[in-house]
Amino acid sequence: MTDATDENRDPSRRGPSRVDDDFHVFDTTLRDGAQREGINLTVADKLAIARHLDDFGVGFIEGGWPGANPRDTEFFARAQQEIDFKHAQLVAFGATRRAGGKASEDPQVKALVDSGAPVVTLVAKSHDRHVELALRTTLDENLEMVRDTVSHLVAQGRRVFVDCEHFFDGYRANPEYAKAVVRAASEAGADVVVLCDTNGGMLPAQVQAVVATVLADTGARLGIHAQDDTGCAVANTLAAVDAGATHVQCTANGYGERVGNSNLFPVVAALELKYGKKVLPEGALSEMTRISHAIAEVVNLTPSTHQPYVGVSAFAHKAGLHASAIKVDPDLYQHIDPELVGNTMRMLVSDMAGRASIELKGKELGVDLGGDRELVGRVVERVKERELEGYTYEAADASFELLLREEVEGRARKYFDVESWRAIVEDRPDGSHANEATVKLFAKGERIVATGEGNGPVNALDRALRVALEKIYPQLAKLELVDYKVRILEGKHGTQSTTRVLISTSDGTGEWSTVGVADNVIAASWQALEDAYAYGLLRAGVEPAQ
Repeated sequence: MTDATDENRDPSRRGPSRVDDDFHVFDTTLRDGAQREGINLTVADKLAIARHLDDFGVGFIEGGWPGANPRDTEFFARAQQEIDFKHAQLVAFGATRRAGGKASEDPQVKALVDSGAPVVTLVAKSHDRHVELALRTTLDENLEMVRDTVSHLVAQGRRVFVDCEHFFDGYRANPEYAKAVVRAASEAGADVVVLCDTNGGMLPAQVQAVVATVLADTGARLGIHAQDDTGCAVANTLAAVDAGATHVQCTANGYGERVGNSNLFPVVAALELKYGKKVLPEGALSEMTRISHAIAEVVNLTPSTHQPYVGVSAFAHKAGLHASAIKVDPDLYQHIDPELVGNTMRMLVSDMAGRASIELKGKELGVDLGGDRELVGRVVERVKERELEGYTYEAADASFELLLREEVEGRARKYFDVESWRAIVEDRPDGSHANEATVKLFAKGERIVATGEGNGPVNALDRALRVALEKIYPQLAKLELVDYKVRILEGKHGTQSTTRVLISTSDGTGEWSTVGVADNVIAASWQALEDAYAYGLLRAGVEPAQ
């Protein structure tokens, strides 16, 4: 039992309980991950990410370096007031005291205590060359800096982890000194000594051998911090676990300096699903895809479509051979059930598609093909013909669903009939441009003529079409064009070329993509716009005009 006096003296005993202190999942997105080029987190961003990480159930969240900059100092003050941590403990990062001083008098060490964080991570030099050239002190003084700072923070009631910077390079150069730093930290009271592959140059077999040796020679509890410069950060992390490390440091989506850090999500998935380690709260693993994408939104980076476990393509199948096998048993071409990590299996429709691909895609879209082999055959052939013309359906599910429903229902879903359209771009003497479009169409027996202006001809067409249809179909007011891509395809006759346009549209609750192909960009855009509006009305439950 711990009395109130003990809790006040030892902040690490307050707050949420970890899933299992025998194994730590330690996240450093808010510090090391924030060093990625293109990421610039505000305090509000850091608070939002901390909430997501706590929801996911990591044991420790390293929030930054209090005292080093006002933003991190403010984050620690606000996080402890504004976030009710359910699973994680907040960690402050800092360095060992300065050479020749005392930890009790060092301002940056005091800032770590003043942060109120129950856990402190100290970075310490473990490479002899770095000690002499970067710290400009002796090897013995560096060991004393580690001992003094760790013991001081422990006396202040903080749980201490020590990151041995450049450990693997230092071990290669002077293994006895690198191990001496580990011993100094552990003997002074550090709970975990983390071996850092700071330059990211290690390979799994090397990591496993070094960790096993250091563990046997020092008896310290070891952790691993791996950078991804060789593309092996996740593998190196798991190799360290194989060798006996019980503390893994990672970042969400692998964010970090240069090419990044060990990716939190594949590491945790491997620990839970491959190693059988319970490192997250019950049910948290199924939130992994959502958490990954939510954090990507906060940092304003597009989620990686091909990221293991959580990417939208992680369980996407394109080849007809794969689809045939998956129709019998999804496990034949999937290493786990995607629902375990909150993801879904997707079938991609392309000219590589076979009958099984179409049947599975129809099931995914909620379109009953009724086991009609002739119908499925027609769809397969139509897809192959259209892709030969330049269409692509693996990136345009909405256009494919409209095609599929046309074959099933025996007619296209026509919400309006187009008489004509035109777009005009006017160059003016002052160098400005005017873009105007006119559409003429029939909808529910009414002939409508509408014009629209925009910042480009496609935008003008979009506005004209919206003006023409919104009175008849008010559901279209919610639609917004959110992405527009153009690709010029290889021409078949000399300098002639084909243009493919992909448009992404949203109604505020979902997003879909449509495709158009023509010999010019405006005509291709019009096709994609027509499909986008038709699919939007289909989603809204509107029946097509008779």
